[in-house]
Amino acid sequence: MAKPKQQFICQQCGATYTKWMGRCENCGEWNTLVEQIPQAVGKSAVARSASSGSVLDPQTLGSIDPEERMSRLSTGIQDLDTVLGGGILPGGVTLLAGQPGMGKSTLLLQISAHIAHSHTVLYASGEESAHQVKQRAERLGAQGQEELGFVASTSADDIAATIRSGKYQVVIIDSIQTLSLAEITSAPGTVSQITNSSNVIIRAAKETGAAVILVGHVTKEGTIAGPKVLEHLVDVVLQFDGDRYGGFKVVRAVKNRYGSTNEAAIFEMDQEGLKVVENPSAALLAERRDEDGSVVLATLEGTRPLLVEIQALVNPTSFGYPKRTASGFDLNRLNLLIAVLERRTKLKLSDKDIYINVVGGMKLSDSGADLAICMAIASAAAGHKLASGTVVFGEVGLGGEVRSVKAVDKRIAEAKKLGFKQALAPGAGHKKSSFIKEVADMRSALVDYLRK
Repeated sequence: MAKPKQQFICQQCGATYTKWMGRCENCGEWNTLVEQIPQAVGKSAVARSASSGSVLDPQTLGSIDPEERMSRLSTGIQDLDTVLGGGILPGGVTLLAGQPGMGKSTLLLQISAHIAHSHTVLYASGEESAHQVKQRAERLGAQGQEELGFVASTSADDIAATIRSGKYQVVIIDSIQTLSLAEITSAPGTVSQITNSSNVIIRAAKETGAAVILVGHVTKEGTIAGPKVLEHLVDVVLQFDGDRYGGFKVVRAVKNRYGSTNEAAIFEMDQEGLKVVENPSAALLAERRDEDGSVVLATLEGTRPLLVEIQALVNPTSFGYPKRTASGFDLNRLNLLIAVLERRTKLKLSDKDIYINVVGGMKLSDSGADLAICMAIASAAAGHKLASGTVVFGEVGLGGEVRSVKAVDKRIAEAKKLGFKQALAPGAGHKKSSFIKEVADMRSALVDYLRK
């Protein structure tokens, strides 16, 4: 019998099949079959490797010439350069992932137009035609760059060959899920196609020193689509978050081999593309109304201090099971804070529907938002509000205690810059100041600082 041209191996039990199936017939697991190259007849690949290969000639780290480091390429957006660790590194591979319609293609076309002033750039699109990209380029003012080349291709082989030609210093691929290798028969976007196409592209980039930016899709849960190995292969992983229909959009570094992962760039979309928000705190608080349930939180977006409004709405429930809804805040964390409020204070929330909203489409991951969330819920439930000119931050423990947070000085400086008069914060972790009203636990915070 002729040797099969392809084989699919179950990643759970190792069973082999000649065609892909959704469910492994041996172990019963779903979506575990991955295409692999059939082994040659005779010795296994491991056995053959014992007699192959050559001895490598290592060099000491001290003997490496530091002058061989290539200078980074600026994206034209200072905040994005900071997120990348100083700019795009030649030979580096960056993965940019985000929800559909977030502005990934717009941002990359803006970057391409800027870099094309001094370097050769190739924009390879597998999702859009040349006419579609040209229309966007005309809107962004990027169509007149002579050093900006464009190809519409879904062949990973052709794009890798173009990179190896050495004609382009920066290559942008939109997107990795549309590429496919001719030798693999599975459809684009499958695990085998994404893994092997990425390896071919990355190997070509490392050989020529070209900087490559890959666009990645995300799942319904917000994680990067495809195999996890894709994130391990690349040097930098950028996450594009925010409200795709309006509000602010945030670019964060989830992984960065060449810089910090604590930075973030905040953008807003207009007719001319994405623009950096110079003073996001003022923009987020511009339409705020001083009412019960409204609390200003001093938080951090990366290392950048930011003031955002937390809104809470508390209503009697119409059903037997109260509803808890959070926009921009983790729902599990919200349920935990509600339990702390009920157990450690006199608030009764078991028969109340509670809604939390972070204004501006921001998504909070800062533990220092706990105190602001609790104060907003208590304010809405009691019909009382905080004194005007007050910002709030602090982590809340299960015992109701308010714990210290990082970068207190940055939060206070941002609050003072926008004219706030006091801050409710934990007593530890900062220098003593009359601006900070120290709170030790949730009960004292509600009693002392909520007024009619």
